Amino acid sequence: MDLDWSALGQVAAVSLGVTVAVVVVFALGVLGLARVEGERETDGDTHALGLAQAVLCFLACAAVVAYGIYLIVPQFH
Repeated sequence: MDLDWSALGQVAAVSLGVTVAVVVVFALGVLGLARVEGERETDGDTHALGLAQAVLCFLACAAVVAYGIYLIVPQFH
């Protein structure tokens, strides 16, 4: 049995990079929601920028998860 160590390293590096990216994007979505709640507490008004940030970040995370499920489940191909 022969292992292609460079391919294994590439897969590990890409997996680590995508994982960190998804976590950062999710954290930015939570930050957007926190901004919306903070503005709601101070002046009772919601601001669309924080809400748009949260929605876009969570949609990006959902897209990455959906793509991962697409890659794993063979019936989708």
